[in-house]
Amino acid sequence: MSTTEQVIQDVVIKFAGDSGDGMQLTGSQFTNNTALLGLDLATFPDFPAEIRAPQGTLPGVSGYQLRFSSDEIFTPGDACDVLVAMNAAALKVNLTSLKKGGIIIANTDGFDSKNLRLANYPEGVNPLEDDSLGNYQLIKMDVTKMTREALKDITMGMKEKDRAKNMFVLGFLYWMYNRDMANTINFLEEKFGKKPEIFESNVKVLQAGYHYGDTTETFSTRFTVAKAKMEPGNYRSIMGNQALTYGLIAASQKSGLQLFLGSYPITPASDILHDLSKYKNFGIKTFQAEDEIAAIGSAIGASYGGALGVTTTSGPGMALKAEAMGLAVMLEIPLVIVDVQRGGPSTGLPTKTEQSDLLQAYYGRNGECPMPIISASTPSDCFAAAYEAVRISVQHMTPVILLSDGYIANGAEPWRYPSSADLQPIDVKFAAPESVDAKGKFMPYKRDEKLVREWAIPGTPGLEHRVGGLEKQDITGNVSYDSDNHEHMVKTRQAKVDNIANYIPDQQLDSGPETGKVLVLGWGSTYGAIKSAVKDLQAAGYAVSHAHLRYVRPFPKNLGSILKNFEHVLIPEINNGQLIKIIRDVYFVDAKGYNKIKGVPITKGELIDVIEVLAK
Repeated sequence: MSTTEQVIQDVVIKFAGDSGDGMQLTGSQFTNNTALLGLDLATFPDFPAEIRAPQGTLPGVSGYQLRFSSDEIFTPGDACDVLVAMNAAALKVNLTSLKKGGIIIANTDGFDSKNLRLANYPEGVNPLEDDSLGNYQLIKMDVTKMTREALKDITMGMKEKDRAKNMFVLGFLYWMYNRDMANTINFLEEKFGKKPEIFESNVKVLQAGYHYGDTTETFSTRFTVAKAKMEPGNYRSIMGNQALTYGLIAASQKSGLQLFLGSYPITPASDILHDLSKYKNFGIKTFQAEDEIAAIGSAIGASYGGALGVTTTSGPGMALKAEAMGLAVMLEIPLVIVDVQRGGPSTGLPTKTEQSDLLQAYYGRNGECPMPIISASTPSDCFAAAYEAVRISVQHMTPVILLSDGYIANGAEPWRYPSSADLQPIDVKFAAPESVDAKGKFMPYKRDEKLVREWAIPGTPGLEHRVGGLEKQDITGNVSYDSDNHEHMVKTRQAKVDNIANYIPDQQLDSGPETGKVLVLGWGSTYGAIKSAVKDLQAAGYAVSHAHLRYVRPFPKNLGSILKNFEHVLIPEINNGQLIKIIRDVYFVDAKGYNKIKGVPITKGELIDVIEVLAK
């Protein structure tokens, strides 16, 4: 059968299978291959909640969605063009997200009677054999059988051979989208170079999948997506947790402070600990503590000693760190607390995304305990957000909360990375021995025009001072139970955080007119969906604008005037309405909310429907 070539503009592929089928690896390799071609891309890995759910069951399905395009894109796509289903459960879970007329690549071995039963299909029903998939292009292939055939000359156990079947699918997709396999072969060599049998088996299966495309009569179309028109520069594909790691490293280098991370592993923040531990060459110290409290305690100790103290966690860990965060606020020392949010409460949905912790970041500590809050919007934006969190923390002598979430942390996109010269300086000044007063005493809570106290390093002669969680007397830092002093210090700590608004940029509109019918105000990972929806509506003639917050506490000074320029303010959030409560409280604006709490991102399509109603 002759092969036809088709040039297309935009593709969304969903890789789905059992959690042991290697779908995350397959998706990430296809993503890396796509990035090398200069295409714009966005990804959405979707992990099962259990480490090892029962094989073949619906809760055990692992997915990886990738969108790539010759145009600029901001989301991994609302619906898929291609669904790779390694078993019956993967098909059942993901079929509703496949476009009508889309392509299903199904591993027939995953649709035997046992897999169909585990996926809760009625007895005797096989969707690959009846007419239920008539609205789609169905490509059936026995991946397991062909993987074993490709490895018949290799002396490995059948279980070990079957582990390579994801490479067969990847090879076929490389053929289908006119790709070169070299980068994946290089990856396999790096990963399995010291295990030649495993390396050879994976390469053989990868090549077998590619050549299957040349020989099969089941499918005869190959697709090409042209290179994206992107701003010139050096790009790489990056995930959110990676970018956040690099932002912290860059801030450490630019500030001259040694970076210390005290952390306890928790999904989806653990990768930051793993990644930072690889960069000891930058003088970075990482400490895996026995629990969340010890983790933040060690980071506070590092900051007290003159280092850049950082701790990383997710919502449950934030709750455990709350008392120690209050100590850092009382001490007025730098500290960055990274919260990669997930579904809650309690253990909640540990592998699913949610903007669940904003109110906790604002109010989740005892007493009057204000802290600045920075929010990252996309995977690549995590770099700049982490860098800015460090700058504010060390220049204003305050702990700072940096909010990311599971969608951002595990998603990937192209990143036009900066050079060191492009980064804003982070000037750090420690208290010097001459900071003592006329009587030779050091006043640790004496403040400058920003209401910031000096950073005094323990052991510096003449700068001995008291630390601890008890209320401090203004200027001297002595323990004080005086009621007037306590009120004064509470007001002063709040004013110091509020004052940061004078040292951050004004809020800008991401797009749209400065006044109009609807302003869509977002924060965090809703950025891509809002930007895509607003862009489409603007093209259709609607007077819609978009503003996205990086600085969530304090807000930029001009935010209130922007909000009052619009008839309607819509705030989409992946929670039950958290930012909207704060906006209504601070600005007395009758904002409307759009809330989704399903462990998955808001889509462009659903936002368009909501905005259209307000914009008419």
